[in-house]
Amino acid sequence: MFVALENIAMAEPLPILLEKSIQIAWDYLERTGELGEPEVASRFLLDSMEGMIRRGERRQLVLSNRAIDSYKRFRAERTGLSLVS
Repeated sequence: MFVALENIAMAEPLPILLEKSIQIAWDYLERTGELGEPEVASRFLLDSMEGMIRRGERRQLVLSNRAIDSYKRFRAERTGLSLVS
């Protein structure tokens, strides 16, 4: 019998999931020079990921990647720059 990976629930506690996801996003933004103000970045990433978790998202990389994309858009709007995709 085979079980699809997406049907296997990860038993990681939500605070640990949140911490690891924020760290992934933080490290990426820091390495790319896109972190900006640490206080603003930390609040934005936390709020963004908490919202996704409340809506049921539990995949660590999805949380990180979506928060990174949202943060980049947020910073671009604050500085009046536009992102090119």
